[in-house]
Amino acid sequence: MSSTRKAGPGAGEDLLPWIVPGAAFLIGTMFLGAWLGGTLGAAVSGAGWHPPPFALSTLSTLVEEGPGPLWPTASPTALAAGMATVFGAVVAVITVLILLVRRRLTAPTGLAGRKELAGLLPKGAARRARELRPGLAKLGKITPDDTGNLIGDLEPRGPELRSSYEDVELDLMAPRAGKSTGIAVPRVLRARGSVLLTSNKADVYSVTRAERERVGRVWTFDPQGIAHTPRGLWWDMLAEAATIEGARRLAGHFVGAVNDDASRRDFWISAAQNTLTALFHAAQRGGRPIGEVLAWLADPADRTPVDLLRDAGMTALADQLQGTVQGAVETRDGIYETSRQCVACLLDPAIAAWVTPDPALPQFFPDRHVLSRDTLYLLSKDGGGSAAGVVAAAADSVLRAGVVAAERMGGRLEPPMTAVLDEAANVCRISDLPDLYSHFGSRGINIVTLLQSYRQGSRVWGESGMDALWSAATIKLLGAGLDDADFVEKVSRLVGEHDVSTVSWSRSKEGRSRSTSYRLERILPADRIRALPKGTALLLATGIRPALVRLRPWYAEPGADRIATAAQAEVKAITARAAERITTR
Repeated sequence: MSSTRKAGPGAGEDLLPWIVPGAAFLIGTMFLGAWLGGTLGAAVSGAGWHPPPFALSTLSTLVEEGPGPLWPTASPTALAAGMATVFGAVVAVITVLILLVRRRLTAPTGLAGRKELAGLLPKGAARRARELRPGLAKLGKITPDDTGNLIGDLEPRGPELRSSYEDVELDLMAPRAGKSTGIAVPRVLRARGSVLLTSNKADVYSVTRAERERVGRVWTFDPQGIAHTPRGLWWDMLAEAATIEGARRLAGHFVGAVNDDASRRDFWISAAQNTLTALFHAAQRGGRPIGEVLAWLADPADRTPVDLLRDAGMTALADQLQGTVQGAVETRDGIYETSRQCVACLLDPAIAAWVTPDPALPQFFPDRHVLSRDTLYLLSKDGGGSAAGVVAAAADSVLRAGVVAAERMGGRLEPPMTAVLDEAANVCRISDLPDLYSHFGSRGINIVTLLQSYRQGSRVWGESGMDALWSAATIKLLGAGLDDADFVEKVSRLVGEHDVSTVSWSRSKEGRSRSTSYRLERILPADRIRALPKGTALLLATGIRPALVRLRPWYAEPGADRIATAAQAEVKAITARAAERITTR
């Protein structure tokens, strides 16, 4: 990347030769305006078209005696009105020219402009949307939200940029940098199909719930009372363990919730996952509830899961589980204790109830959800006692159901599904998410993962896993407050360098001489990336030079007043439910 700009102490002296021509141009422009305005004013008032000579003598008369001698038959009011009209038009034209020049000069040097971002501009987004979504061909005019996801406005003054529904996104921003207001909330509000949202707070839920109820059913999975919503559904978690692969994935979510790095699993963690895989599969094949899995973990000598596996014809898995039970006592107890720690959240009846069959409540079916326009909120606290394992399992179930549905529909979901994994490193640790990421985009599952930093993702998926997630994301937004020096320096190198010219002047006996030298300089040094203002982000899109964008928070968009009123009512309802829960304890 290269561009050229002038810098240095001699830059101001370059303007000296332009002072006289500039003054002459200004005087000439003012004279032309007065001459043309007076002539027009006289003609409109009925005095006829009699322009005086366009000469210095006319300028001298105008300055010394005013417009009267030049247009003697016209009224002074008409002359003044004509001149004011012309001067106003000239000022308007000059103002527009200044704004255009200023816009060009203030555009970030070396970053992508409209030409490079043509595929993300409204026309390009609409063209791609018609190619990816054949159903749009029946519509004469499609709405902007049907063409793709709103990213934001290109700095400094637009236009808006949109990613396609086959793009998958990774956003890194510090807390209170605009993740919720500028990304999560707008994505949920603007979604065209089903929605999946994970979070450890009720902010996005409170803003979007009422709006999403206008287009479909709202399912709120809130086992730890983030929004203090009463239990209104149950999900058959063990249905995911119908196959050994599904049981292993289910076990992996609970293991991942207590293990920071999937690439550094020791013997006890790996053995615990194997044991949970066998127990989950035994419970599913035997039609047993999750409570019995906890009972088997509490009593390793219980042969029920081994018998259930043998009855289901899973002899090898039964033998493996029996080998663990009959192994050395110290080893067996270590494995079972690690397994118990992984599923400790299910010891809380308030959490286990959400994944236990309840005929009095509707059942949530992931395969039905992905084909609807419904919304699923998966809420969980992070830290000790977290239901993150359950939330990760539910999110993974919906995502995989979306893939299956897309395959049945010919390759892509229509309309596309929106998945916003907010606080993914805390409440939605899907261990193989980096490997699946690009696959989701090709299936019409528009997924965005929100993290506070690159290092936060590395702690969950390991360095190689986070690198894979970074590489798979076709859209990356880097917002304010990124304090990881190594990562920010890496991004600065990715943005690139440009040529900077420095003008220097020297004096000698022969006179003054000017020289220009060039040097390479970072387009965005690391300190500028770290100091990005709140509400702005660096856009890294596949195959396009980096660009600066300004996020568009939901409260600055049309209809925000109605949404804000509903959000306030929801916050009051959450507060009332929280107070009632405290009172009844």
